[in-house]
Amino acid sequence: MKITSIKPTIVHPGVGKNLIFVKIETDEGVYGWGESYTQADRDTAMVEHIKQMSRYLVGRSPFNIKHFISVAYEDWAGKRTGMDYNCAISGIEQAMWDIVGKVAGQPVYNLLGGVCRDKIRVYANGWSAGAKTPDDYRQKAKEAVAAGWTALKFDPFPGPWKLYVDKKVERIAAERVAAVRDGGGPDVDILVEVHRRLAPMHAIRVAKMIEPYNIFWYEEPCPPENLDAIAEVRRSTTIPIVTGEALYTKSDFRRLFEKRAADIINPDISNTGGILELKEIAAMAEPHFVIVSPHGWNSTTVSLAASIQVSACIPNFLIMEFPTSLVPLGEDIAVTPFRPENGYIELPTAPGLGMDLKEEALVKYAYKQFPPRRIRQYTDEGP
Repeated sequence: MKITSIKPTIVHPGVGKNLIFVKIETDEGVYGWGESYTQADRDTAMVEHIKQMSRYLVGRSPFNIKHFISVAYEDWAGKRTGMDYNCAISGIEQAMWDIVGKVAGQPVYNLLGGVCRDKIRVYANGWSAGAKTPDDYRQKAKEAVAAGWTALKFDPFPGPWKLYVDKKVERIAAERVAAVRDGGGPDVDILVEVHRRLAPMHAIRVAKMIEPYNIFWYEEPCPPENLDAIAEVRRSTTIPIVTGEALYTKSDFRRLFEKRAADIINPDISNTGGILELKEIAAMAEPHFVIVSPHGWNSTTVSLAASIQVSACIPNFLIMEFPTSLVPLGEDIAVTPFRPENGYIELPTAPGLGMDLKEEALVKYAYKQFPPRRIRQYTDEGP
């Protein structure tokens, strides 16, 4: 079996960001789907990476996944990677696994060692869209819990993503967290997202303010290029610390484990190299007593399916992301959409990733640019 074509497609969901799906076709009619992580205004660059990599895969076996990943790093990239490279290779790698599973007649998780669980816990992200006041957050939390969600993630911080904030920003964040606890009740798990915003002094102050609300985790309190800063926050709070969505390789995570900077890691299967890399990172985490929660601000289709395959077979899995704002798209383009029940998704049993897309539906979401984002000036709100 040989690869005959690799086709990246940019999809415009109308909210958030564009998505990239990768379809690999073979000379025996078997095809596979993958998904690459994107960021606003970087999607076309990632597609070009995929197109250029494709020249080196056409005519080769889709089974030689590890070899491709290795030589792409050494020869294609010249051992110089980066986010766009890792996103591109992740989508290709997932599609190769999808083909291998289909040819073997097995879900990918059975080719990775078999399952450790029969369902995957997921948390809602996007449930708080439109909320501004504490009352808004309180009501949104009530609605999410009533809909069956047992874990809710949100970013409570107002304004632009600044390293240094005033006390009003800290207070508003804490008030919103308190409102979600009140609205969600004592049993819902609250996951606080910081988005790499804060200098340690602010991250620590806010952590102390929200500790009384029994927070499930505190995600990316500081920029990940300084793991010592994140470790400082971890030593200063009782809330479990999460980081990893902006770390892309085993080497990045090696430094994190050595510094004991996090209790939980959240690598993204669509930007960390794909299925095998995520599984290997999870194996590295085990002896460091670090648990894994795959990041997933991608679609609720292919990337989610790939994450489920790995999450099913790693012993140190915790919970996984489910972006609720992208559910309408997933319902429209997936042959068999994932539909969480009471905060869980049952394992798919079909060969490969267990997810197929309706290409005729993808056409309705042709590429569009989102409006330009405002670049904050010094005169707007300070440096």
